[in-house]
Amino acid sequence: MSIYVTGLLWVLGAAVLSTILVVIARRFGSEEVGEKNLGAGGSVFSIVAGLHAVLVAFILISLFDASNNAEEQVQREANALVAVDWSSDSLPAPAKDKVEQLIRDYVSTVVDDEWSHMREGEGVDNKGWTTLNQLRDTIATAAPDGDWQEDRKTEAANQLWEVYQARQERLDAAGNGVNPVVWLALLIGTGLSLLFPYLFGGPNLISQLLITITLSSTLVLLLFAIYQMQNPFSGGVAIPPDAFSAALDRLS
Repeated sequence: MSIYVTGLLWVLGAAVLSTILVVIARRFGSEEVGEKNLGAGGSVFSIVAGLHAVLVAFILISLFDASNNAEEQVQREANALVAVDWSSDSLPAPAKDKVEQLIRDYVSTVVDDEWSHMREGEGVDNKGWTTLNQLRDTIATAAPDGDWQEDRKTEAANQLWEVYQARQERLDAAGNGVNPVVWLALLIGTGLSLLFPYLFGGPNLISQLLITITLSSTLVLLLFAIYQMQNPFSGGVAIPPDAFSAALDRLS
């Protein structure tokens, strides 16, 4: 089921539930009480809805920035791997051949193993780190012949450090998500915002239905967006491992 269909089902479910609750409230509630609540609860509703809107906006912006940053780190990691290979290509054999093979092994580990774990928000094993450590040792123990190869060795080591940093950023992004406490605040805030309209009366059933359905659909849609964006490697934003696949094509 696509994300668009899922989101539509969330909104339709909220609209149907709101319609049922409004009809029940109008059927068994007192219109006179609702009119009294309208004046007393209007200011409270404005404060609750305002605070909730600020919280939702802050979380969505944070998740959007985190997703963009994660994608940048993936590109940075893949590009740095290619730079390591290009720099080490000037090193004497067998170091340069071993470096290229280790890079291919690392990309295979990331694409075939780690990506599925990140998609599920799970931790990854140490295989990738072990391969990077082998890369570091191979470059460090290479015996350059002349200043040119020495400079290439230094550049390969510097680019490998970029890979280390970008990899850590990528793994951190996959494991962050939205804190359970924040989810609790979101759900409680949404519940309170949805309860207030049922305390107020309306000029007629149709207008109250339109107001309530619009409010509930909007809040549920925002929660759906947060749910889909909380992990940049799954859901609606799902960053693919294409950068690493493209890196393999650029290896010398």
